[in-house]
Amino acid sequence: MALVKRMAVIGVGLIGGSLARVLRQKGAVCEVVGIGRGEANLKRGVELGVLDSYSLDPREGVRGADLVFVATPVCSIPAVVAQIAPYLSPGCIVTDGGSVKEYVVAACEPLMPAGTFFVGGHPIAGTEHSGVDASFATLYQGKRCIVTPTASTDPAALEKVVELWKIAGSTVPLMTPEQHDRVVAAISHLPHMVAYSLVNAVDGYDRFGGELLAFSAGGFRDFTRIASSDPVMWRDIALTNREAILETMDFFSGYLEKLRALVAAGDAGGLESFFLNSKQKRDAIL
Repeated sequence: MALVKRMAVIGVGLIGGSLARVLRQKGAVCEVVGIGRGEANLKRGVELGVLDSYSLDPREGVRGADLVFVATPVCSIPAVVAQIAPYLSPGCIVTDGGSVKEYVVAACEPLMPAGTFFVGGHPIAGTEHSGVDASFATLYQGKRCIVTPTASTDPAALEKVVELWKIAGSTVPLMTPEQHDRVVAAISHLPHMVAYSLVNAVDGYDRFGGELLAFSAGGFRDFTRIASSDPVMWRDIALTNREAILETMDFFSGYLEKLRALVAAGDAGGLESFFLNSKQKRDAIL
């Protein structure tokens, strides 16, 4: 028996589309309704078999759904939940894929009508591509999805959301929203800030003239791949997780200053030790 009879996905792109694909493939959902503003993308979702149907009106799209997955940019999530809340069926669970949780959960929990439930979630998976064409059923396989219950989270709703992410192939650690935001600021948000900054810095470095980026090779392209990610999404993340991101950026700056000092001093032993420590930590996570 399917765990979800009718699932509404608001924002049918890489994240929302991939979850719909895998849950359909595993028989965990009977019907998927896509909701969004881009009709061409939604029609494509139907053509690909990701969606059964679609709606341009979130209020209509969520009617009769027992699960709603909100996969829109972080800043828009509370507004989306406020819009759909009066139209949710009794027992409906709303969850999200936003990579900032304290802001989202604090805003969304009070919006839920009695008998409906909000459970915050964040799948730590993705590519630099977007749109339903970028989605694929194995995106979450072997990844983590952090679920962020609070004291007011309904236990049965939490259990169902956790089970869905496990079916998608993820391990599911539980964290408070606050703990989540500080963890992902370090492992996800900071790397994106560094990648965006590095591309801009290299592009702006004109001591020798010419287009330096045209000479970029594999290492630079691999390191900065995530700078091709959606600018709107990352604008929202930087705004809504500002405190944690600033803390990790300042901490990172300290290590960059330490490395600069070693280079300036010509400290061969210190440089090798710095690089070796980093290599060992990096190799350990592969």
